[in-house]
Amino acid sequence: MDDRVLQFFEQMPEALPLYVKFEKEVLSRVENVRIKVQKTQITYTNRHVFACVSFAKVRKAKERPPVYIVITFGLACKKESPRIDIATEPYPNRWTHHVLVSREEEIDEELLGWVEEAAAFSAAK
Repeated sequence: MDDRVLQFFEQMPEALPLYVKFEKEVLSRVENVRIKVQKTQITYTNRHVFACVSFAKVRKAKERPPVYIVITFGLACKKESPRIDIATEPYPNRWTHHVLVSREEEIDEELLGWVEEAAAFSAAK
């Protein structure tokens, strides 16, 4: 495990297993992924950024579980799902989606499918 990743999770070490599962799944499904650990997020790129992991406050404090990560991904269209906490269109035909994940079971085929779609969308730009 990269020391920078461990340092990123110092503020919420209990969330590290969520990240480990997410990273493993993404790397097994998407080719040519580069991972960059930054101060506020961990980015996944191919040609461009297609996903991020953070502790973004996408819900009010009383609605957030004590342990979580937020997975953010960009697509050409808005996805409709109760799992998506926020979806915004910062640029025409570029939708940013935020999904709060608090259990490993939530890193499932639906979420990973969105991330794979985001990787393909990013690679095609």
